[in-house]
Amino acid sequence: MDTKHIQLPLTEESIAGLRAGDNVLLSGTVYTGRDAAHKRIAKAIGDGAPLPFDLNGATVYYVGPAPAYKDQPVGAAGPTTSYRMDAYTPLLLAHGLKGMIGKGDRSDEVISAIKRNKAVYFAAVGGAAALLAKHIHSSRVICYEDLGTEAVHEFVLDEFPVIVAIDSNGEDIYKSGRSAFLESVGKDPR
Repeated sequence: MDTKHIQLPLTEESIAGLRAGDNVLLSGTVYTGRDAAHKRIAKAIGDGAPLPFDLNGATVYYVGPAPAYKDQPVGAAGPTTSYRMDAYTPLLLAHGLKGMIGKGDRSDEVISAIKRNKAVYFAAVGGAAALLAKHIHSSRVICYEDLGTEAVHEFVLDEFPVIVAIDSNGEDIYKSGRSAFLESVGKDPR
């Protein structure tokens, strides 16, 4: 399978060409955010307050980066389990968010919101945080500094490796992969 190179921010055209299971290298700006930051962004939307960054076409990486190491802009920067952001994701997608990077399943409500808003969910490989950090070329805190590692950072990525986990049509590798596995073994291993 060919690897696709995507320049961020995401566009409807770049998203439309992605299919679940595609290998992708992302380059450009992403914003970090975990549940505490998502809660504050959702509150800002509800209050009509200014947002810390423009959501239109933006990609959020669910990560709490470790402090910078030696000459690196960040330390280990592996993905956080994404379902923790599911309560806030449909709202952010409705306000222009187009991409998310994390790991693990998403709720049916989030998958519907991805389809409705023509967005995409990428999976980054968990357990490879030090290797992923090598694809982050700059980092700066842009808001919520009081949250420590959960503050929102702006990262500039260079060929950051991800897999399309849920495409804009709602195709989901977590579901299709599980089904293919169960077919191959003929039963549910649980």
